[in-house]
Amino acid sequence: MRLLLAEDDRLLGDGIVVTLSEAGYATDWVTDGQAAESALQTETYALLILDLGLPKLSGIDVLKGVRQRGQDIPVLILTARDTVSDRVQGLDCGADDYLVKPFDMDELNARLRALLRRSGGRSNPVIEHGDIVMDPAAHVVTQSGHAVDISPREFAVLRMLLENRSKVMSRARLEEGLYSWGDEVESNAVEVYVHHLRRKLGAPLIRTIRGVGYTIDKP
Repeated sequence: MRLLLAEDDRLLGDGIVVTLSEAGYATDWVTDGQAAESALQTETYALLILDLGLPKLSGIDVLKGVRQRGQDIPVLILTARDTVSDRVQGLDCGADDYLVKPFDMDELNARLRALLRRSGGRSNPVIEHGDIVMDPAAHVVTQSGHAVDISPREFAVLRMLLENRSKVMSRARLEEGLYSWGDEVESNAVEVYVHHLRRKLGAPLIRTIRGVGYTIDKP
């Protein structure tokens, strides 16, 4: 799952990227508002983490642009501005959540999971499909009650397919969710991950739509 981080504090930004990578997210990081605008208009993201005090273009202006263009991407404001008026302005301009610095990385991860869950139309914190249960918080997959050992990127592919059941996900779309800027895209990586998931969870789970992509049918 691919996220955009707009944060001009280099130390904090680096820490967030590392934390999100460990949680299985691919994260593109920009340090000013204009770069955030450009990324949002050229790439597809599952969520935006947005600092308000960005150079070149403020976080509020970035947020207004997102909503004026009709983009329904979830937005989490991450800022040191902690007054009630700041929070009200951010939420009224279209933010979905507001986290004040300093913060705990575990709380950031929990808020991201909640936003992604709501944007996917789910209320349950776990994803269930037949005898398969995926827990994004614990990063665990079980089948018939038994833990299944899958890699972080296999987990990411499975999560994207489960959250988009009955929709066909192209190879390119899956790759977008796996790799951030600067990552080397491995040849046939998606095919390899799908093969491994079929071997571990059963071949019928993921269906290939020839020439289009992959899908998991609703049970």
